Formats: sequence, C-alpha cells, structure tokens
Amino acid sequence: MRNHNSYSNELLDRKRLLGDAQADEFIRYIFRDPAKKKQLQDWMGGASGTLHLNLIQDTFPGFSFIDKATELPTWAQPRLMKTGAVFFARHSEIILSLLGLLSLPYCYNAANGAMVLYLSELIRKQTTKRLFDTAVFVWEVMGPDAFSKDGSAFEEILKVRIMHAAVRYYTLHSGKWNDSWGLPINQEDMAGTNLSFSLIVIRGLRMLGYSVSEEDQAAFMHIWAVVGYLSGLDEDLIPENSKKAQQLDNIIKRRQFTVSAHGQELTRSLTAHILSVNKSKATANDILGLMRYLLGKEMADMLAINAPELPAYKLRLIRILNLLRSFKPQGDAKQNYLAAYAAFKNQNPELNKRN
Repeated sequence: MRNHNSYSNELLDRKRLLGDAQADEFIRYIFRDPAKKKQLQDWMGGASGTLHLNLIQDTFPGFSFIDKATELPTWAQPRLMKTGAVFFARHSEIILSLLGLLSLPYCYNAANGAMVLYLSELIRKQTTKRLFDTAVFVWEVMGPDAFSKDGSAFEEILKVRIMHAAVRYYTLHSGKWNDSWGLPINQEDMAGTNLSFSLIVIRGLRMLGYSVSEEDQAAFMHIWAVVGYLSGLDEDLIPENSKKAQQLDNIIKRRQFTVSAHGQELTRSLTAHILSVNKSKATANDILGLMRYLLGKEMADMLAINAPELPAYKLRLIRILNLLRSFKPQGDAKQNYLAAYAAFKNQNPELNKRN
C-alpha cells in the first residue's frame, strides 16, 4: 500500500534529485548502440497493441520495468478504475478543454520543472503537435477498456516513461541544464504533473459548475494514481486520497511556483494555440478571462495572462448550464467515449495518420 506519511520539504528535496532509475539505465544502454537506438525509435513511432508491447519485451529482454509494464499495482481497484472511466466518458470534452485552460498553465508556474519543456523547445516550436500528443495520451488511458488485455493504456504509458527518460538524458547532455533546478523530469515534478491532470481537473470542473460526487472524484483520481505508478512515479508521491492530494499540491506549489520568463513564454505559445483553434463564439477575452478565473488572479498574473476578468453574468450562465448538464441521463459510457473520441479525431486529421 502507498505511504501514509505526510509530505515534507526534506522528502521533496530528495525527490528533486531522483528520476526513474530503471528507465534511465535502459536509455543509457540503448543510446550506446545506434542499431538498438533505431529499433527503439521504430517501436516508439509504431502502432499500439498487445503484439506491439510483446515486441519490445522480446527485443530488449531483461529490463524489469518493460517486463512488468502490464502489472497493475497491488492497491489498484479495477472497479474504481471502471467508475473513473465512466466519469471521463461523460465529461471528456470539458476535461480535454481543462487540460489547456488550466492543467498545463498550472504546471508552467513551476519554474524549475517548466525549464525542461522550455529547453527541449518542443512545446514552444511544435505546440499543436505536443498538445495533440498529450490529448491522445489522455484519451487512450481513460478508455473504458484501456487497462484490459487488449487495451492500449499499458503501452501508451510505457512509451511516455521511456520518452521521459530520453528527454532526461538529452537535457543533461545538452550543457544547458543547471543542477540547482533538480534533475530534469524529477519525481517532485512528475508528482505535480500527475496532480494537475487529476486533482486540478476536478477542481476546474467544480469551478465551472459541474456537480462531481466524492465517489467520482476518488475514481477519476484513482486511474491517475495507477497511471502515475506505471509511469515510474514513486509510490510515496502517489496520494491515497483527495485530502493527501491536496496537501501534496499545496507543498509543491509553495516550493516551486514562481514567476519566470520561460513560464510566461510557454503560456504565450499555449494561449496562441488555443485561440487559433477556437471555433466557438467565445472571444479571445472570454477564453483568457476563463483561464484567469480557473487559475486564480495570482497565478494568472504570474503567467502574464492579460485579459479583463470574465463578467459575472457570463460565469453564472456557464455554471448554471454545466450544473444542468451534470444531471443529464448518462447513456452508455462506451458509446459516449467512442463518439467523443471519434469527434476529436475528426477535428484532428493527423491522428488518423498516427494509427
């Protein structure tokens, strides 16, 4: 079972210096041999599925984290994970919107952690592609059968785990990294990112007027706890309930959130992308005003999100409409998910090339 201790500065100071030992060792081994590196790149870029996962296990035998990529933690509760997937299927569209309006800018406030994104240039130079890849990852791990034998969650998570180790490797060898920032993609930053996709999304839904039960919150956060575990996050940084998650979020925020030029630049790239793909009647000021509301004035100011506050009547209308949506008949979760994912794919033709 996960650690019940409270979170302390001493613990998180240690975690800032830790990456993912097993995946890091694997990347060092692979990158010494150009032929192996090419094999890994081909696998990373290929389709997902059980056979594909078997392929990497056969190609690179003897790596425990790859061999155990489909093993759920002992504390995983499949029933709770199913409830979490049903909750996602109901609210998938707004949850995906919240990733851009709230979760990602929330992470950009962690100046040291955001430096990895800034230096790798991917999120600045290829904002659309990176956001798109993040959205696909969320869709894949939140599917109704994502963690079944034929689901794609295990493989998608393993790919992200290996990609993180590769980014860590390249960043450390770039000559641009300052050790005072901690290790690139360290345990504390991974814990904060996991919270931004779970706890912070629930917070955003409630701020927008959705009715979220305690059970749905626990179920949604449980899936992300499992995702965190499979991604190489230390178990003592995976909160076992919402109260613990809140405590961890508060201490990371206190330790890491500060104004930075690169955090602001990442936010500019993000907001430019969101405004460029906006097909709704909402104006730029409406969208940026909504971001300011969700993040809170202090955090929005740190990221230099400049827009008038969203008028109270607009906010009230959004909250009332969303509250009513919360009580709509649920329908079939699997059909809801497939229909919403199909709509997402239609808006993003690149996805069809990917699969």
